[in-house]
Amino acid sequence: MAKWVYSFKEGNADMRDLLGGKGANLAEMTNLGLPIPQGFTVTTEACTDYYNNGKQISDEVKDQIFAALAELEKLQNKKFGDTENPLLVSVRSGARASMPGMMDTILNLGLTDISVEGFAKKTGNPRFAYDSYRRFIQMFSDVVMEVPKSLFERVLDEIKEAKSAHYDTDLTADDLKEVITRFKAIYKDKMGEDFPQDPKIQLMEAVKAVFRSWDNERAIVYRRMNDIPGDWGTAVNVQSMVFGNMGDTSGTGVAFTRNPSTGARGIYGEYLINAQGEDVVAGIRTPQPITRLEQDLPECYKEFIEIANKLENHYRDMQDMEFTIEEGKLYFLQTRNGKRTAPAALQIACDLVDEGMITPEEAVLRIEAKSLDQLLHPTFDPDALKAGTVIGQALPASPGAAAGKVYFTAEEAKEAHERGERVILVRLETSPEDIEGMHAAEGILTVRGGMTSHAAVVARGMGTACISGCGDITVDEEAKVFSLGGKTYHEGDYISLDGSTGKIYDGDIATEDATISGNFGRIMNWADSFRVLKVRTNADTPEDAANALKLGAEGIGLCRTEHMFFDPERIPKIRKMILSTTCEAREEALNELIPFQKGDFRGIYEVMQDNPVTIRFLDPPLHEFVPTEEKDFEDLARDMNLTVAEVKATCDSLHEFNPMMGHRGCRLSVTYPEIARMQTRAVMEAAIEVNEENGYHIVPEIMIPLVGDKKELKFVKDVVVETAEKVKAEKNSDINYHIGTMIEIPRAALLANEIAEEAEFFSFGTNDLTQMTYGFSRDDAGKFLVDYYKSKIYEADPFAKLDQNGVGQLIKMAADKGRKVRPDIKLGICGEHGGDPSSIEFCHNIGLNYVSCSPFRVPIARLAAAQAAIKENRRNA
Repeated sequence: MAKWVYSFKEGNADMRDLLGGKGANLAEMTNLGLPIPQGFTVTTEACTDYYNNGKQISDEVKDQIFAALAELEKLQNKKFGDTENPLLVSVRSGARASMPGMMDTILNLGLTDISVEGFAKKTGNPRFAYDSYRRFIQMFSDVVMEVPKSLFERVLDEIKEAKSAHYDTDLTADDLKEVITRFKAIYKDKMGEDFPQDPKIQLMEAVKAVFRSWDNERAIVYRRMNDIPGDWGTAVNVQSMVFGNMGDTSGTGVAFTRNPSTGARGIYGEYLINAQGEDVVAGIRTPQPITRLEQDLPECYKEFIEIANKLENHYRDMQDMEFTIEEGKLYFLQTRNGKRTAPAALQIACDLVDEGMITPEEAVLRIEAKSLDQLLHPTFDPDALKAGTVIGQALPASPGAAAGKVYFTAEEAKEAHERGERVILVRLETSPEDIEGMHAAEGILTVRGGMTSHAAVVARGMGTACISGCGDITVDEEAKVFSLGGKTYHEGDYISLDGSTGKIYDGDIATEDATISGNFGRIMNWADSFRVLKVRTNADTPEDAANALKLGAEGIGLCRTEHMFFDPERIPKIRKMILSTTCEAREEALNELIPFQKGDFRGIYEVMQDNPVTIRFLDPPLHEFVPTEEKDFEDLARDMNLTVAEVKATCDSLHEFNPMMGHRGCRLSVTYPEIARMQTRAVMEAAIEVNEENGYHIVPEIMIPLVGDKKELKFVKDVVVETAEKVKAEKNSDINYHIGTMIEIPRAALLANEIAEEAEFFSFGTNDLTQMTYGFSRDDAGKFLVDYYKSKIYEADPFAKLDQNGVGQLIKMAADKGRKVRPDIKLGICGEHGGDPSSIEFCHNIGLNYVSCSPFRVPIARLAAAQAAIKENRRNA
């Protein structure tokens, strides 16, 4: 018989895949002898079994759950559903990868109309008992039965107003009985039946709800954003309840062993007296700093500090801990490696190395590569900031600067972002359902919540500026308006947020590029010492090239020449070439472009010095260069001595039914070899001149795009070689140069051994290779990919994360075939995947020489390449 359920005493930290992160850590803390409310874990395998069984829990799993429950009853000396001394439990999710707030939790499970009375007598605290029951009814109804939470909140607000109660804690036991009666009426109205009074039914429905939540929309989005596979599933942790809402000697809190925003050593967190854990995270009341606990409950504080330090030393990493104090007794509900900002991650990693807790190799593995993007986000321009008007200040929940237009719902924020607007999401409080709007926003501002609220934790993980707990705001989300600092703001008005100070500014304050701390350089130096893959950049201008060099690029893997033709001085000349009807006329027009093109290449070569630069010849179809405005048609007609009608007719003839697969790339040079001649001359003259003037040893790399056949490549290559040799002779130069191709058509991958006979290097253009392999356009795929995610056909956007099973196999095949023919062939990728960590790891594993990515993703690629090398070394050790 398979084992589906483990008590906390049966597990350990190494069982993360089976027990999930939370369950494995609860087991480990139990083994360490820490004060943990006991319970059991239903495994991730049981979750997978649930989905395989048509979303049904098998009898075998049920039997093991109830057997574990019976053991827990003995341990706690309480009976589940008992009328006098009931055992109450929490039911929580726990995936192997931390997904804070993305899945569901149910507290106080096991209470019924009858047991709550016995519970009130047993505890001698009726107010607490009925408070626990009303919380359970609301949470069970919302999470398990999907009755809207807002219905219950409205009732609670009405009763608080009628009783002149400011907080929930101001309501009496009789008030809470009224709340319970009205809550149960809502449940019956929506569900057509009474609230369940059998605790075993409550438990099984809650377990199912947690399993279901693995596939809720916000969890799917979070997994897609964080590369978490959908087949992992979640475990379920059933844990005996301890209560922070039993009065002034009880409380609950969340704390970190180091500051998750800065990385500074020392306990950082907050807590609430007379509250349950959801109150802290949800931001319903503004909590107190953890240091205040030393005054309120000094013995608990002392024990808490000792255990927190013990946990950090044991896990050798910053810990994020949830705790509850029940009538003066401290319990730890969970611990996990804490989510942190990128600056904090660097600080903590470096400090842990200095403290002798981890090695530099471990430090490199600890940094989430994607998070480095946070370090490169803008900050406010100091002068603009001085002139700004502060309209309010609250908690600096996630650092960084953000300015944008105000929107009040996640959906509107997402839509505005897709229109190209910068967005500030303003909410009373965020919830997990807001994940897509939060991801789209430049910054987040909430009325409620503390430094560990949902908004704060998620924003820090995303690297999004966030200010929380701004109680001075008067907000009307329905009317799409809020007031702060004596001014009223409507949807679409600009505000600015400084997530590092908590200050809120009127208007749109200018930003500037971020500066990078010394810890960044230290981590990058360690990473560079471990990585094997080279990291280049995609850059078309000297400015982009210079930025990439500062961030550690070792060359340019893709310089797109077509971007150089759109300058107002140049576009008329390329248009003249397009409209010319003879080779001589085209050459005449192209010759006018040589000085411009050569100047561009000179600028890039001067910046990159001896670093390699791969220049891709003209790629897009010619219709992208033709006029669209009437004045431009008229100017071109006058210049070409043609009628406007003739110009328009020629331009119309260039439009293609499917330009992605049309007359573009190397096909242009097959039809118009003079294009390749012009570009070759510009490349070679620029390289020779810069070498001579500066003493460099530039070796031009000329990349011929969109090749699908060896003969096709040879045709264009012959034109390039003939021109290059001619320039060398003219300049009396012995400069070397390389000619290669982009592998971006499946046929090229299949015939890579033949193509390698002519190509000295392959650069995999994974954007087009993905389009052609899948058969859909990346410009249009977004319209339907969301349906594929919902239907679990795809888990990730194949244009953002390399499809290793399909496109990846084409790359591997082409690399292997190319190396067989030309053992020294240079292999790299230059699509968007060159900056994606999981794609970079794949490139390392199949033995590519380099990846190329946008300038600001170079640090991500350097770190991801190092992590891939370290993982491989560990596998082989």
